[in-house]
Amino acid sequence: MNEKFNEWLKVKKNKKVQNDVIQQDDLISFLSEVKSLLFPGFTEEIMNLDNYLDKKVRNISNLLDGLLSAVEKIEHVRLDTELIKNKFFEAIPSVDELLKTDLEALYEGDPAAKSETEIILCYPGLEAIFTYRVAHVLYELNVPILPRCLSEYAHSKTGIDIHPGANISSYFFIDHGTGTVIGETCVIGKHVKIYQGVTLGALSLRGGQKLRGSRRHPTIMDNVTIYSGASIFGGETIIGKNTTIGSSTFITSSVEDDMIVTIDHKKKHN
Repeated sequence: MNEKFNEWLKVKKNKKVQNDVIQQDDLISFLSEVKSLLFPGFTEEIMNLDNYLDKKVRNISNLLDGLLSAVEKIEHVRLDTELIKNKFFEAIPSVDELLKTDLEALYEGDPAAKSETEIILCYPGLEAIFTYRVAHVLYELNVPILPRCLSEYAHSKTGIDIHPGANISSYFFIDHGTGTVIGETCVIGKHVKIYQGVTLGALSLRGGQKLRGSRRHPTIMDNVTIYSGASIFGGETIIGKNTTIGSSTFITSSVEDDMIVTIDHKKKHN
């Protein structure tokens, strides 16, 4: 073999190996059990609902124990696992209420949807939103790495990339969704519709880690529709209420309420 490669391999063999990992199967099982708790009966037959839900709670608790233990080993931190689990379950009713509004928005907004069951079982938009809402709870509890692992699993499955740090209100609608990106400090109001290929991103990140904790992504106010391929950048950019953003537009400054923005930069009132 090549001498340079052999030297590289020798150095590689002497390095300490990170054996502690978050298993993807555990991530998938955790999300599946939470989804079964929130949408009982859609993937499994239920003979006794009380027993079924109690079992799901136990399974989620056990899986979260394992995931948090893995996080501790990977990040070399000590977590208050019982507190995190208690706070997570405390947040579940709010997550349930938000997902009901998201499901309603998807059903009312898409005439191709034949039923809510079809949306729950088939729609990547709801899958991505569901995973985001679960990951966001853990993000708000300052759990390292795990929220991002969950969101990146959803990203790989749906093509929709929602950072768990984003703040997204009720009645959120993502149609198709492939290639959609929503950044960490993005704020999204109620009744917002987003189509495929939309980016809600940051401007140039030359500052790198110095920008951590600062507002880098746009604010989208209530009742905004953003069509496919639109790109909206910057922490100071605010898209006003009742505004429509046309396909393939590129926006780096705020837009007033009740506007229509098109690719040739024309803005007019609705």
